Amino acid sequence: MSERSRQIDDFLADVGWFGAARKPLAGDASFRRYERVSLDGRTAVLMDAPPPSEDVGPFVQLTHHLRGMGYSAPEILAESPLSGFLLLEDLGDATYTNALAGGADDVELYSRAVDLLINLHGRQDTQYLPSSVVRYSDQMLMDEANLLVDWYMPKLIGIPTDPIFRHEFEDIWRGLLSRANRGEPTLVLRDYHADNLMWLPDRSGIAACGILDYQDAVLGSPVYDLMSLLEDARRDLRGGLAAHLLDQYRAAFPAMDWGEFQTAYTVLAAQRHCKVIGIFTRLAERDNKYDYLVHVPRVWALLDRACRHPLLAPLKAWLDKHVPEEKRRSAIQGLSV
Repeated sequence: MSERSRQIDDFLADVGWFGAARKPLAGDASFRRYERVSLDGRTAVLMDAPPPSEDVGPFVQLTHHLRGMGYSAPEILAESPLSGFLLLEDLGDATYTNALAGGADDVELYSRAVDLLINLHGRQDTQYLPSSVVRYSDQMLMDEANLLVDWYMPKLIGIPTDPIFRHEFEDIWRGLLSRANRGEPTLVLRDYHADNLMWLPDRSGIAACGILDYQDAVLGSPVYDLMSLLEDARRDLRGGLAAHLLDQYRAAFPAMDWGEFQTAYTVLAAQRHCKVIGIFTRLAERDNKYDYLVHVPRVWALLDRACRHPLLAPLKAWLDKHVPEEKRRSAIQGLSV
């Protein structure tokens, strides 16, 4: 037994779960690990977030905030922040991904997720956000987009990216983000997609949509989470569903400037897709997590679609020049070896 595993057993014993059975759950793209623990008919989920690489503080703060707003974030049953352990309410195995794979109604599930965002974005209480929530600045967004340059492109060409290419890329994003990251900000959960949403049909209203993995939440554009949901890097929505959900969201905010919303949606979609391509590359190269590479072709297709917007013509030209289609394929094949 490893030292970390012994520490987990000690934590569980200290909080009334001595002798609990432990079973690994699917991990995520961070250094956090999860286990389902069971004892005498009870179950809970252990979050193992080893410091200093991980910090459970923001998760704890956001959990209390979101539950106070009436959302189905998992209740924190016990915590040891210095050790990086949390014991959480077990929301089950029905992530949206699993529920949809099992035949659940995609319209019902996604509509409930959009209803939650409508509720969140309709509130005017951002002044009460936890201290861990910072503004999603243009610089943060640009740094994320640069993950494509810093991780994917070196694999593409075999050497560190030419600084000139990076400067060109950043200049393009300065112009784009000035058009997208403005307006009245809201809480952005930041990873709002099917793998991080739970289907809880025994709960009513927006509580039927459980939420996970929100510790990196920021204050930013209300467009971002809706775009993340509808342009999921890991799964395709069937034809017409995204348009239906956009109409649902638009109907809730009749005073909204729809043209500005669509512009921000397209720009932030391109930003996120650049970011995700870089992150999935980093996960493979640095962390030996190769499973994410299967999604990269889908993300490139989403990025290409966003680049059809006239505003994104400079980005399209840059990508066509420096990351042509045939090189994209060879880069992924190289990563997979």
